[in-house]
Amino acid sequence: MNAQSARRAPMMSLQELYRVYTTIAAKPGEPVPLPAFKLPVEEAEKLFSIFDEDYHISRFFHFSETNGDKYSINGEIATHVAIDPEIASIL
Repeated sequence: MNAQSARRAPMMSLQELYRVYTTIAAKPGEPVPLPAFKLPVEEAEKLFSIFDEDYHISRFFHFSETNGDKYSINGEIATHVAIDPEIASIL
């Protein structure tokens, strides 16, 4: 793995991220506050930005900005994320 790949590699797998999401979401596809993932802000921003850059993954992620702590996901402000349950098809 080269240095650029190491910087781009997520700290948490997509499968693990979805597992965490399903434990904190009221129901699949519902938005949850980004701080609920219990990750340091910088790590959460990097993790979600990496997944957001991948077309095959990002189509299942829906970021929104409402009340709450603001995170920068690929330069866009977000406070919540909803993940479509159909993401299971690629896990």
